[in-house]
Amino acid sequence: MFEKFLKRTNWTDIVISILFVILGALLIVKPAEMMSVISILLGMVLFVIGFLKLVDYFTSKDKEDYLLTMALVSAVLGVIVLFCSDAITGIFRAVLGIWIIIAGIRNFQTTLVWKEVKSGLWTVTLLCAMLMIVAGIVILVSTTLAFRIVGIVIVVYAVLDIIARSIFIKKIQDYLDK
Repeated sequence: MFEKFLKRTNWTDIVISILFVILGALLIVKPAEMMSVISILLGMVLFVIGFLKLVDYFTSKDKEDYLLTMALVSAVLGVIVLFCSDAITGIFRAVLGIWIIIAGIRNFQTTLVWKEVKSGLWTVTLLCAMLMIVAGIVILVSTTLAFRIVGIVIVVYAVLDIIARSIFIKKIQDYLDK
């Protein structure tokens, strides 16, 4: 019984990872179109959640204020995301780029520490820090490249997850056969 549960959940995870591979591939091939689709879907989901919470509020006997607040906030966010998807995409790209640049600068500071303690790792750390700073700048400048990078990361993650799940399914079978 436990074996069937483990196998079923792992197969479900593999299917989800396959969907992530498809999503990542679409982000690599058509990044602008996919971000528009994702923004529209996110806006619609937020709006529907807000609408359902609003219906919940008006049909329940106990009028709880937090439910009304959640409904209105969700519906308004949904409309904003639907009609301002380009701005939201730009904000996401800017935050991601700045975050990567800051991480690169922090790594650069680590490089200085490694150099002071006469470690041979300081050159590798310096190279990684510079690459991170350049990557952050590229993400700030190029929307398409930023989303392609996200697509590549999603595909790599999903493929590694599929491999790990497949190995787990095989190993659990070997373990249970003993």
